[in-house]
Amino acid sequence: MQKKFIGFMAFFMIAILLTACSEEKNEENELPILDVKLTVAPEKAEPGELVTIEAKVTYGDEDVTDANEVTFEIWRAHDEEHEKVEIEHAEKGIYRLEKTFSEEGTYYVISHVTARDMHNMPKKEFVIGEASEPEESPSSTHMNHSEDEHSADHSEDGHEGE
Repeated sequence: MQKKFIGFMAFFMIAILLTACSEEKNEENELPILDVKLTVAPEKAEPGELVTIEAKVTYGDEDVTDANEVTFEIWRAHDEEHEKVEIEHAEKGIYRLEKTFSEEGTYYVISHVTARDMHNMPKKEFVIGEASEPEESPSSTHMNHSEDEHSADHSEDGHEGE
């Protein structure tokens, strides 16, 4: 009986050690994700007022100062024309655009960020003057793709599934 108990305890201890080592290894092998925090300030502005659009780009705990691409795609709700502005790094992982809008309405911005072989496309809604009929809800969506997935996940307008 005692030999069986000792054998069982030895097996149990080995199982605990293997589980602990396995969990430790998984945490070490987990790759960070490309995170993009998109902000629009103010989210409600008047025509002609300066609006600041920022994308704070991080990879794990690291600020991304060398993204392959950061483009802000901006449009007024239900307009077919979308303005695309390529953005340069400003500071500490922040990519910034300051812009005024003359036409009132509900607007959208998607930041297309490619870095570390990943693509991330958060979207924000904001209003200039009086809001117009919005395109969809919720007002903020978020997409994160690896480079391999990117080309397969887009329809003709480039934003299917948002």
